[in-house]
Amino acid sequence: MTYPVLTLLILFPLLAGMGLLFVRRDRTVRIYTFGVFVLEVILAFPLLGFDAGHTGFQFVNRLSWVPAWGLEYHVGVDGISLLMVALTLILFPLCVLCSWTAIEKRVRSFHLALILLCAACVGVFSALDFLLFYLFYEAVLIPMYLIIAIWGGSERDTASLRFILYTLAGSVLLLVAVIAFGVGCGTFSIPELMSQKFSVSFQRWTFLVMALAFAVKIPMFPFHSWLPAAYSQAPIAGSVLLSCVLAKMGAYGFLRFALPLTPEASITFAPLMIALSIASILYGGLMALGERHIKKLIAYSSMAHMGFVTLGIFLLNFQGAQGAVLQMVNHGVTSGILFMLAGALYARTHSYEVTDNQGLGKILPAFMGFWGLAAFSGFAFPGTNNFVGEFLIFTGAFKKSLLIGFLMVPGALLAATYFLRVTQHMAWGNPRRAEALTDLTLREWGYLLPLAFLIIYLGLAPGMCLSILEGLAP
Repeated sequence: MTYPVLTLLILFPLLAGMGLLFVRRDRTVRIYTFGVFVLEVILAFPLLGFDAGHTGFQFVNRLSWVPAWGLEYHVGVDGISLLMVALTLILFPLCVLCSWTAIEKRVRSFHLALILLCAACVGVFSALDFLLFYLFYEAVLIPMYLIIAIWGGSERDTASLRFILYTLAGSVLLLVAVIAFGVGCGTFSIPELMSQKFSVSFQRWTFLVMALAFAVKIPMFPFHSWLPAAYSQAPIAGSVLLSCVLAKMGAYGFLRFALPLTPEASITFAPLMIALSIASILYGGLMALGERHIKKLIAYSSMAHMGFVTLGIFLLNFQGAQGAVLQMVNHGVTSGILFMLAGALYARTHSYEVTDNQGLGKILPAFMGFWGLAAFSGFAFPGTNNFVGEFLIFTGAFKKSLLIGFLMVPGALLAATYFLRVTQHMAWGNPRRAEALTDLTLREWGYLLPLAFLIIYLGLAPGMCLSILEGLAP
């Protein structure tokens, strides 16, 4: 492919961000940014020509950048990264819509941060040079830190500091691995590194370094202590992007680097990673079960669902890997709509506490309809998107070991318990507010409907995504 579609998807937001500097009125800033992200989606249409039968990287663009360091601008996508790029591009215009009235100060700066974050996220998922990947991986932290620190809640200072310190610590570890692979092979090209065979001792220590970095990003138990503060204090768009895009970068790192570059070490440490994944599932589920703050409940449920993803990855079989990637997309859709619904509710009641948001079934029927669909998707009800991914992971787990499969069952039951309980209170509990609440606006329908459609479509017709993932190695 000679058309540099991925390069355009990275450069266009950067150029458009410069244009935003000349836009003054807040409403115009919102319209301009939304238009930028819609055009970004249109520019991505050539990716629909992806050949699912081809197992290599496609839409490759490769240029020499710093020859003395062996650094190249090298981008391309395979089935895994294609789905991650698609998820990213879908979510950003919806984040603008869900933030339309929530962001009232420094509106232009907020939307500029979103634009820069979009370019960096596409770069992360399409980079085929390890050092280039690291540069994009680090670039993501700057706008996200600002989004939490400037537009977050009352405890935003603590939350943003925890976020940046934890993720920077992980990034430093990842840099050590990047340098080790680059020095050892004389190249940072990911396809070329995949063709190399490294010593077992080298694989073991580089795997551990990368695993720590990616576990913090997901985050996995016990590297999760930054999660509740960051997810709950970030503005709604920040919570959506933290959970639905940035968390996926850790899982993507395992699939892109840890497994193909350190295969023997991945087999050696797979039992440890499976144990940590099950711990994440159970811990996240138990914390969500006792949580009464809606955003924190979604945050802990996100931790539990990402535990299913990492478990699927380290089952080291085809069903597990396919289910893990599919679940990365599914979780991005479900977690995104849950956080957006939480933001829409906060705009009406000014509280995230379940006790302040009860008895909404008759007052906000459309809102509760969307919430019910998202909650059912959250505990993988058959016919919703999460069911397909979890079914594949369960299949891979029982194929691997009966013990692993049975240990996953409590996690699935916990998800059903906490989502059904909070939904019951929100729909049929005793109302504690006397003021009248208005149901969903046209704008809110606009950003909720696409995600609701994906919940149903990916649940009933997952064939397109599964065909893209057929090239995953068993």
